[in-house]
Amino acid sequence: MTGHPTAPAQAGSFLPDVRAIRATIGGWAQLSVVQYFVAEAAVIQAWAGPEPYSRATGYISDLGAVSCGVYEDRAVCSPLHVLMNASFVVQGLALVLGALFLSAGLLCVAARPGVAARRFRSVTADSAPARVLTVPWMLAVAIRILTGVAGVGTVLVGLVPEDLDSPWHFAGALMFFIGGGFALILLGILWFRQTPVSWFLALCGLVCLGALIIGGLTGMDVPLPGLLERLMGYPVTIGLAAAGLVIAQRVHMERKAARLRPVTG
Repeated sequence: MTGHPTAPAQAGSFLPDVRAIRATIGGWAQLSVVQYFVAEAAVIQAWAGPEPYSRATGYISDLGAVSCGVYEDRAVCSPLHVLMNASFVVQGLALVLGALFLSAGLLCVAARPGVAARRFRSVTADSAPARVLTVPWMLAVAIRILTGVAGVGTVLVGLVPEDLDSPWHFAGALMFFIGGGFALILLGILWFRQTPVSWFLALCGLVCLGALIIGGLTGMDVPLPGLLERLMGYPVTIGLAAAGLVIAQRVHMERKAARLRPVTG
């Protein structure tokens, strides 16, 4: 007898049914953070301060300031602050979705074509309980947690603009920089020797954390504070988007291969 076209995926296949949908959502959620750069460019074009906005000297949060005036010795006026803050929130929610929907198994094998995303448990010959293979599993779980922390922090930055004088804005920015930077370094380690992208991800994380350390030691009292802050934030946005692209491409290839695979009865 011939098999039915709708036969369920075999056990151990890469991403059967709901898992494939969840992984696709998670991968593209990570990739969607690039919308930030489009919003930032539009907001900068609408800047109405006494001096033109400069990415080298102007803080990112100045673009989301609600009121026009002097804030910490800086004259700020961003008519499109709503767009900038909405972009922060969208970016943060995308990262949270990625952290929620990307399974630990998928993260560990996304850069290794042909390897199934099975659970990380060893099989024992007797009745003893299975042992968790801790190294890849712990790395993947840590990446998901740190990505979620970065996402929540970005949401806080958008919901609490800098000129509201709330400590939550500063806390949210730190959550994004620290969570995103460490997530990228761990992801680079997890994908080491699986893809050249691992080096890029690790470099993005190191640049972010290195700039953060310099900013902390100097109190951001540097000639180009805007550039320094962007060295903290841009690598996280770009690195996580690159990771999302790798994951989304892997899921697409596996689902395409599954559709072309002959079904036997």
